[in-house]
Amino acid sequence: MKVIREWKTMLVPYEQAVEELKVKFKSIRNQYRELNEYSPIEFVTGHVKKISSIIEKAERRNIPMERIEEEMEDIAGIRIMCQFIDDIYRVVELIHDRSGKDFTVLYEKDYIKYPKESGYKSYHIIVCYPVHTALGTQEILAEFQIRTLAMNFWATIEHSLSYKYKSQIPPNIKERLRNSAMAAQQLDEEMTEISKEVINAQLMFEEKSNTVRDITTNIQLLFSQGKELEAMDFQKRFEAIKDGDNIFEFELLLSEIKKALPRYNIFEKGSLR
Repeated sequence: MKVIREWKTMLVPYEQAVEELKVKFKSIRNQYRELNEYSPIEFVTGHVKKISSIIEKAERRNIPMERIEEEMEDIAGIRIMCQFIDDIYRVVELIHDRSGKDFTVLYEKDYIKYPKESGYKSYHIIVCYPVHTALGTQEILAEFQIRTLAMNFWATIEHSLSYKYKSQIPPNIKERLRNSAMAAQQLDEEMTEISKEVINAQLMFEEKSNTVRDITTNIQLLFSQGKELEAMDFQKRFEAIKDGDNIFEFELLLSEIKKALPRYNIFEKGSLR
């Protein structure tokens, strides 16, 4: 039990690092979306390696137990998923822009331009991340993996098979994995070709969603302030256009609702003085 407790204590800063880094990059994604701009980050996940996986990798790589924290770079892992290949390199730029502020980039591996023999594709960046704990600041190694959804699907399947066969995948399955990696690449290339259309459609949807949210929120504010007749009128007008795609109609309605709210009127009157 003592050994398990020591492992768990060692992993606490890694767990903290993963949570902090997830928050930072989810915040970047949300900022893009709040500004009605396209985000190269689709979603972010993170994990800390299991104790069994750490021990197994240390034995496989001949890493002494006392050197694990210095030599094992992926105990803390952050996975950033993108829609298109070009997005991956935009995220890489974002990470470099933050280097020296939130963390320090140590080195990177571009498995997209230079895939592994298995067909594996992803962009890896190793960083040194300072974790502020009750015992002081501890710098740990963490790995970013940036990939498309298609790359991630393939990598997840390959990882499961590698675990099942203890990294000795039969030749016929290896060949089928390589073929499926090529299919995933073709899918990514096709999606990149129509990326502008996809992005424009998503931005229109995001803008409509944000405007609808503001409309419904402000109508509820009118109800709560006792302006029921005005609120019901705006609600009827909203119901009449909600299934349409004319964003101008939504923005016009939102503008009129805001003018009916005292807090906006006070602001506008103050600005005229």
